[in-house]
Amino acid sequence: MSDATSHATHVQHHFADAEQQRDSAKLGMWLFLLTEILLFGGLFVAYGIFRAWNPEMFFNAHKALDVNLGTVNTIVLITSSVTMALSIHAMQLNKRRITILFLLMTLVFAGVFLVIKYFEYSHKIELGQLPGKFYTFTGIPGSNPHIFFSIYFAMTGLHGLHVIFGMVAISWILRRTLKREFSAEYYTPIEMVGLYWHLVDMIWIFLFPLLYLIG
Repeated sequence: MSDATSHATHVQHHFADAEQQRDSAKLGMWLFLLTEILLFGGLFVAYGIFRAWNPEMFFNAHKALDVNLGTVNTIVLITSSVTMALSIHAMQLNKRRITILFLLMTLVFAGVFLVIKYFEYSHKIELGQLPGKFYTFTGIPGSNPHIFFSIYFAMTGLHGLHVIFGMVAISWILRRTLKREFSAEYYTPIEMVGLYWHLVDMIWIFLFPLLYLIG
């Protein structure tokens, strides 16, 4: 390996070469994603336990969710995952403008997801379909429907925070792309943010049927 490659400007001093730096970044990101899976895993376990204890209530309560909005948000997030992947591919080909375009599209799709979720939350707040002691809605048969909405807000709220964190990360790499800090030789930060965004997408793909399609 040439000295120029070993000491490229983007290679930190504590790495031997660019390949070692990239492998270390990927390992670190996968470990971080594992902790995220464990975090959501706890909520999935809670969901499974409470649904097993209250199957009829969960079935009745899920009807209060708007499956059409949930479906649109699923399509939006899957599409954003595609544009994120395309942005990485474009940078691998050294197509900076196309990378910028796809990153912007990913941000727009993420924003659309949050706007739709805002309208969903607003409607539930207006009706009183809130977690725990704040639940005041009387139109759902069965006992303790507030349990379903507690889990709904916990899972979708945490996921929504991850969407916001993802948008911040995408904005960061977009800014760096605009400053020409990435190229076909160095695009690791875009790739790492892409991995994170794919996890955000994957978690929603599990949340959607568990919450919206119980019936």
